Amino acid sequence: MKQPGPDHPITLTPEPRRIRVLVAGVAVADTRNALRLEEARYPAVFYIPRADISAEHFVPSAKTSHCPYKGDARYFDLLVDGTRRADAVWSYEAPFPAVAAIQGHVAFYPDRVDAIEVSDAS
Repeated sequence: MKQPGPDHPITLTPEPRRIRVLVAGVAVADTRNALRLEEARYPAVFYIPRADISAEHFVPSAKTSHCPYKGDARYFDLLVDGTRRADAVWSYEAPFPAVAAIQGHVAFYPDRVDAIEVSDAS
């Protein structure tokens, strides 16, 4: 386990805007309770609480990965009306202490969903 620091900063902040994730015209996630994770030079990622996803569209995948800063991730395919997006979603079930707040959240690859909408509208 590595700790975030000046050479590899990680910040987590509440995201007050509305975040919607769309696949095949269906909102598979819709929240005003996302967390915004900024890590080193990577693009910011929204972590969405599981309470705000449409779980019926999430199919566990065999893929896993390890991040030395966040822990072990598991992946999900998204299945919407016959449209399957492989390994489009990931989650850290037991994240390392520095990012413990992302437990119970999921994140999406922007290039594997149709849109990640960010708006001030409700």
